[in-house]
Amino acid sequence: MISALRERILPEHQRRTAAQLREDLDLSAGDRRVKQSAFWTMLALSAVIAACGVLTDSTATVIGAMIIALFSTQVMGIAPGAVQRHGGTAWRFVLGGVALVVAVGVLASLAVPAGYGLLSDSQIAGRTSPGLLDLAAALATGFAGAIALARKDVAAVLPGATIAISLVPPLVVVGICAGRGAWWLALGALVLFTSNLLALVFAGMVVFAAVGAGARGTRRAYAALSVLFAAVGVLLAASTAGTVLVHLWTSHTQAAAADWLAATPGAQVTDVQARSRTLYATVRTPGDLPPVDTLLTALHGQVPDGVPVVGVTTEGRSIEAGTVGRA
Repeated sequence: MISALRERILPEHQRRTAAQLREDLDLSAGDRRVKQSAFWTMLALSAVIAACGVLTDSTATVIGAMIIALFSTQVMGIAPGAVQRHGGTAWRFVLGGVALVVAVGVLASLAVPAGYGLLSDSQIAGRTSPGLLDLAAALATGFAGAIALARKDVAAVLPGATIAISLVPPLVVVGICAGRGAWWLALGALVLFTSNLLALVFAGMVVFAAVGAGARGTRRAYAALSVLFAAVGVLLAASTAGTVLVHLWTSHTQAAAADWLAATPGAQVTDVQARSRTLYATVRTPGDLPPVDTLLTALHGQVPDGVPVVGVTTEGRSIEAGTVGRA
């Protein structure tokens, strides 16, 4: 049954040979100088474009950066060496590429004005709190990319897989957040990159072994990768749980703040956000706000005790409401 499924997905007459795969994936094979110069040039340009896209919150620009990068293909080049137990050079290029892109992100952080809210940028916020669904998407994308490389007739889908798997943008976000001293945000983006990288490598190992490029595969390589996957999975599960809880707490705060303003004509809650372990409720009111003690009382039991709450008016005035659960 497995053999029939493999033949359906990777028909023998459409499979690329191990030599052809190595020519595409190994920067030390063939015309090394041309291939390596293309890799570094396109990666550097991709990092600069991604940094501009992240800082301007432009999805189209970030997608353009992902299209021109050759990073995902090089990451996939780790797979044959992993299953065949030979070192290869892919890891060196990947690690060097990581350092280059993060460095570009750190330099880009110099353009961020003081006091800028990083999480107000959707390109940053969306890459600093990854979850299990990100890992599932990365794994499916990894298989799509590996099959596109392994088959002669579906290479056209490779650019789409390159867009779907996010490698350069998370690393740029790592650099930007690290450059601004936001280490937890940088860690979140790094976890996203790591999960995507492992998904690509795992998918490549499975597919390339199926086409014969990893005939000398070893259980040890798969076991090591499985352990890494489990570790990343735990981190992503924790991140997912945290995201769900924060959403629940902000929803409770939204409802409590709406009740708090109910007796004030024309007042309304426009937004509630959780930033740096603090809940910020943005409100619009034509007059004075009601006593903030009533808001804290309403939040008791709805959000964890010890969480600070700040009311922000649409005019930009901040009111320290206090801490939930404390008199």
